[in-house]
Amino acid sequence: MSPLPPAATAALPAFFARRGIYYGWVVAAVTFLTMLVTAGAVGAPGVLIAPLQAEFGWETADISSGFAVRLLLFGLMGPFAAAFMNRFGLRPVASVALALIGAGVLGSFFMTKVWHLLLLWGVVVGFGTGLTAMVLGATVATRWFAQRRGLVMGLLTASTATGQLVFLPLLAQLTEAMGWRGALSFVLAMLLVAALAVLVLMRDRPSDLGLLPYGASAPTPNPAHPTTFTAMLASPLLALRDASKSRTFWVLFGTFFVCGASTNGLVQTHFVSLCGDYGLAAVTAASMLALIGVFDFVGTVGSGWLSDRVDSRWLLFWYYGLRGLSLIYLTYSDFSFYGLSVFAVFYGLDWVATVPPTVKLAAEKFGDRANLVFGWIFAGHQLGAASAAYGAGFSRTFYQTYLPAFFVAGLLCLIASVAIVAVRERRVSAAAA
Repeated sequence: MSPLPPAATAALPAFFARRGIYYGWVVAAVTFLTMLVTAGAVGAPGVLIAPLQAEFGWETADISSGFAVRLLLFGLMGPFAAAFMNRFGLRPVASVALALIGAGVLGSFFMTKVWHLLLLWGVVVGFGTGLTAMVLGATVATRWFAQRRGLVMGLLTASTATGQLVFLPLLAQLTEAMGWRGALSFVLAMLLVAALAVLVLMRDRPSDLGLLPYGASAPTPNPAHPTTFTAMLASPLLALRDASKSRTFWVLFGTFFVCGASTNGLVQTHFVSLCGDYGLAAVTAASMLALIGVFDFVGTVGSGWLSDRVDSRWLLFWYYGLRGLSLIYLTYSDFSFYGLSVFAVFYGLDWVATVPPTVKLAAEKFGDRANLVFGWIFAGHQLGAASAAYGAGFSRTFYQTYLPAFFVAGLLCLIASVAIVAVRERRVSAAAA
């Protein structure tokens, strides 16, 4: 149901049309805000580890296990989120997702035991963030844009990484000034703003407004939806069954596993604590993550632009290679301001620059099922993230250092840079898909 009367609902697209603004850009802007705020909630645990240890006496490994569950569900929900979007539309799914995240964050104000953390930040926030994740951006980009798709995907991907990283310095300052509950109150306020934008401005498809996808010369037929709820839930599994026969799928799944293990599972979750081991204040370390976010925005938007023009395999070869070298460099650095700045620049430029070319390869290979298949590829990303989130916490608890986890992640990136060149299969037609 629309939150506005029918006349007002029709007036909004007309308002933008009179000003020469294609409504797909409005949908992309709302999606950008939603993914930005959702990513801020996903990144919040990066500044919560130390305060939770101080208040409750929990071990790093225990806290990391809760955050690992969140990352795991964040990924595993992706294929089913795509099915929900195909069946119910973008607005209902995004609204429910933001409500779930808000409920999990609000409930955490009252937690006192580790299992509360596992339930609220692991399960509730995990389900909520998983309903949007990267699949929301991929769905909007492929539905609304026939041209500039890579650029749009680059912008939406950048919003995810920027939200995860740029929010952290502010959350760290709020945590120091008001406690961790005060910092999460800011997250709740931003979730409310995003929910209002979704309810008022989000639209499902160009055809709903009598429009063509941006740059298209002919209408794109809407795919047939599963007729029952059971069939809808089965559609991601059928997509996985068919995609798993392709070498391309497994290479993309494996390299995205490495991508998750070397980004939000490792650096986003543990970088602040790692810097704390070397005497850096949480605000300073979070500021370095913000610097990574700034360079990531440039790198990811540039990656989207390049993915429209350059072979995606070679883009990924360089992205994974440079990321691996930067992580290995970090383990040998002195954690000075200069050393961390060098790391932030090179690591930040390819933080999630891998997403636009990966989405493009999936779209070229799997056609109309691309968002379902990409959901499974993104599940690989979050399996890697969950493994790294727990593995790095285990390393810190039992070996008293995070450095082995960062070094191993760097080696995995170098392996991924070579493996991605194996994607050589030709495109499957949309009809065959």
